[in-house]
Amino acid sequence: MEPPAISVQGLVKVYGGPAPVRAVDGIDLDVAPGETFGLLGPNGAGKSTTVGVCTTRVRATAGRVTVAGIDVSADPTRAKAQMGVVTQFNTLDRALTVRQNLYHHCRYFGMARAGARRRADEMLDRFRLEDKAVGMTMLLSGGMAQRLQLARAVAHRPRVLFLDEPTAGLDPQSRLALWEIVDELKAEGVTVLLTTHYMEEADSLCNRVAIVDHGKVLVSGPPAELRRSLGAGTLITLHLADPDGLRPGLEALPGVTKVEPSPEGLRVLAVSADRVVPQIVAAALGHGLSDLAVTEPTLETVFISLTGRDLRD
Repeated sequence: MEPPAISVQGLVKVYGGPAPVRAVDGIDLDVAPGETFGLLGPNGAGKSTTVGVCTTRVRATAGRVTVAGIDVSADPTRAKAQMGVVTQFNTLDRALTVRQNLYHHCRYFGMARAGARRRADEMLDRFRLEDKAVGMTMLLSGGMAQRLQLARAVAHRPRVLFLDEPTAGLDPQSRLALWEIVDELKAEGVTVLLTTHYMEEADSLCNRVAIVDHGKVLVSGPPAELRRSLGAGTLITLHLADPDGLRPGLEALPGVTKVEPSPEGLRVLAVSADRVVPQIVAAALGHGLSDLAVTEPTLETVFISLTGRDLRD
């Protein structure tokens, strides 16, 4: 059996100071070669710290991480040659043109001048940046800049790609364009570890995901499997002026699997929408029902079911 492309074993990171913070508290996970794996969770859950350790930018307090079979702590230089990294922040060299950013990245990773020039031109063509080649990076739009960061990250042909909230702040069109590129890299066998707040992003791109909170993995598996674990095919959100006292009655309805509070009022998980929605409406009318939404459960629904709060909390 092929060893994991990324292996995280007993990872702990404690930030010191007068009030030490345990940012990562014993995370274990393996990512198979060619897999796209998502880390989901609210701000402060430990996602970016985990990626920081994997990419050698953060030193672990305890535990072991290997990337492409290389211990990132024992041999960070060799490990970095096997990985590409894209963050939510613009790390492009503002003093260089678009082509120069790619060329000097290739040179940094040991390519000869002629090879670096060829590879830079390949990346400009592949990532549809040819018309921006001689322009300064500071003039790029957010979507273009993030596309360039992705092109630069894979220019040296890494085996593993880390994407830390790469579409944060992008418009929907730019986000979809980036998804297409990631799918292409995935088809070529590149292993991807992705952190994101966007549930549709994880659903679209990831073979498996792990939901993280307070530095721990709460649950992991394929997105569809995690949704099925709720035992419900329908999510009904009730906007209520007075949800008090309604919950027990809803929980007693046939087909309802769970009722939980929400900012709007209540969320109801049900096996299906058939027949149960009229009964829920009838029960809720006396509690100031102003609106009702019927959707399918998402990965965020799984997180809420586990923690009782939204992913962005």
